[in-house]
Amino acid sequence: MTSPTKALKGGALNAAISNAIVGLLRENVGKGPNKARTIHSDKIVLCVLENNMTKAEQTLAARGKKDYVLGIRHAFQETMQPELTDAVESLTGRKVVAFMSANHVNPDLAAEVFVLDQPVNGVVLDQPVNGEVAGNDSNSSDVAELTAASPGSPDGQVTSSSPDGQV
Repeated sequence: MTSPTKALKGGALNAAISNAIVGLLRENVGKGPNKARTIHSDKIVLCVLENNMTKAEQTLAARGKKDYVLGIRHAFQETMQPELTDAVESLTGRKVVAFMSANHVNPDLAAEVFVLDQPVNGVVLDQPVNGEVAGNDSNSSDVAELTAASPGSPDGQVTSSSPDGQV
């Protein structure tokens, strides 16, 4: 059953973007991050991901092959760019005009930055949204932070929280 078209704003939009990015990483890399935090303001969407590396990447990094890990991650992000930008465009209702991605080995962090053609205020999706995420929709720069239920969770389920505890 589909629900009526919904507008995603604030923390609900951030949570949906985090979930989409985590899901795409898990699907393409075999492991998603344990924690994701997305914020958006005006034309910028930023998703910071923690604990991204696979066991193989961790081993390489621990044995001095950090450059190999960063190269692999860069190749994945370059390859996944169309899927990542499609997800953000679908959720925001805006066109992504630039995508930038960066990784850091220690600590294990990644950042996905999307620059949109227009601000995200008052987004109304053309497609139905399944599921509800309660959040504070009064401010487009709300933060959604998602944390995996357990490291390497096979089902990809994350829990979310916001500064006010509503997301």
